Amino acid sequence: MTRAPAASTALLTDHYELTMLQAALAAGTAHRRSVFELFPRRLPEGRRYGVVAGVGRALDAIERFRFDDDVLAVLRDGEVVDQPTLDWLADYRFSGDVWGYPEGEVYFPYSPLVIVEASFAEAVVLETLLLSIYNHDSAIASAASRMTMAAHDRPCIEMGARRTHEEAAVASARAAYVAGFTATSNLAARQRYGVPTAGTSAHSFTLLHDSEEDAFRAQISSLGTGTTLLVDTYDVTEAVRLGVELAGPDLGAVRLDSGDLGDLAHQVRRQLDELGATKTRIVVTSDLDEFAIAALGAAPVDGYGVGTELVTGSGHPTCGFVYKLVAREDDDGSMVSVAKKSKDKISIGGRKYALRRLNHRGVAEAEVVGIGEPPVNDGNDRPLLVPLVRGGEVVGRESLEAARARHRSSREELPLTARMLSKGETVLETIHIGEPEHH
Repeated sequence: MTRAPAASTALLTDHYELTMLQAALAAGTAHRRSVFELFPRRLPEGRRYGVVAGVGRALDAIERFRFDDDVLAVLRDGEVVDQPTLDWLADYRFSGDVWGYPEGEVYFPYSPLVIVEASFAEAVVLETLLLSIYNHDSAIASAASRMTMAAHDRPCIEMGARRTHEEAAVASARAAYVAGFTATSNLAARQRYGVPTAGTSAHSFTLLHDSEEDAFRAQISSLGTGTTLLVDTYDVTEAVRLGVELAGPDLGAVRLDSGDLGDLAHQVRRQLDELGATKTRIVVTSDLDEFAIAALGAAPVDGYGVGTELVTGSGHPTCGFVYKLVAREDDDGSMVSVAKKSKDKISIGGRKYALRRLNHRGVAEAEVVGIGEPPVNDGNDRPLLVPLVRGGEVVGRESLEAARARHRSSREELPLTARMLSKGETVLETIHIGEPEHH
């Protein structure tokens, strides 16, 4: 017999988080004040910037990170940790502080996207949960940003639910909306996050009826003349003619889902105009990505529906974020910087502060990261870290509309090279100021 998933997020983690906790509790080091940092060492190959998403979901997850009786039973029955650790977990409530880049902000290599300040015990158990949310949602938002940039002012609709895990589909719709998509096909995203939804019919609806005319009549009768008719089930030219005949010149839109979309869009636009349906829009779908969208820039297309490539990050389904201890309390009570020593996985110790350096025209020039203290603001630079959790209480929750607006403004202040879809280097250099004293 299956059971509905519990509301707690505590088991959305890795086994070793709790075994580390057990060993640290036994050693008496678990309560040392610590600073963890979530950051990328690099951008996905060829990408020029990334987009932060999942912040709101992460805050919700922290609030629900509780070891209730059902969760503790799993750990106890599986002998995952010992009884003293179970007793500690039973009272777990995150009481520390979290700072981070707000949702929709762009990021670069070594941007300190999340700073968690708490005891080692309280902070380490959040590692896997935070990484899974940020890595997924930011990958989707980063791809979505490139798509909406390629689309210019033409709307993009997210429609990838059937191409990914059912819960990932909801998160993807949310992340895409942050990065400029106007709607989603996913109704759970509407319920949970208020993302606008859209949709009309599939080929099966046309095939259900005895004729395309019967299908179109049924759809127009039920949904109105402003509906979108799918016109490539049989013959596109005949379907467009039939659609305008039945709906009149006020037909809302036609959708093309196969063939040479650019060539078809030109043919259909001419036909619609000749039939007097000059305001009828043309929407295209079918395995679109940012490159296909850009290639359709000269075609008379009014909107794009994007599925598979969006929910898989357009070739980069994760961002490669890591979560590292960068400072911790020493035996004398002072804080010391710590960092893993590795040639190919470089970490930089110390509590970070970040700002976006802008020139006199308001164009971004660099990501400036201060170690141990904030970098100097020359007057028009923009601080990037905002409080998300203070003393265990969420203080950084905001609307998706605010995140959408932030993304538009932060993307617009990037150098023009950020608009290039070809592979290239990151458009901003990350500069570290101050050297940590490694312990």
